[in-house]
Amino acid sequence: MSEELIPEEEIDDILKRCPEWDVENGAITRTIEFEEYMESIDFVNDLAEIVNEAQYFPEIDIRDCKVTIRLTSEDAGGITEVDIELASRIDNMVD
Repeated sequence: MSEELIPEEEIDDILKRCPEWDVENGAITRTIEFEEYMESIDFVNDLAEIVNEAQYFPEIDIRDCKVTIRLTSEDAGGITEVDIELASRIDNMVD
């Protein structure tokens, strides 16, 4: 996986692989809604295992039964293939 910044004009095409994600201020974000609060906590615990293994720590916001994830490669200054790959892995967990 490359740590190179994805050019802004290519991000929309690349995100076709992860259609649930939106571009927002140099990051990609997705909000996932669960039926019960504990389902959202279980999801975050499962996500924690994946991100810890990858040594990549996204911003995670838990509110009620919604989990919002924000992915960006701050060292590169924006969105990289690493972010897209993690978004894809998260999609596989959810869908």
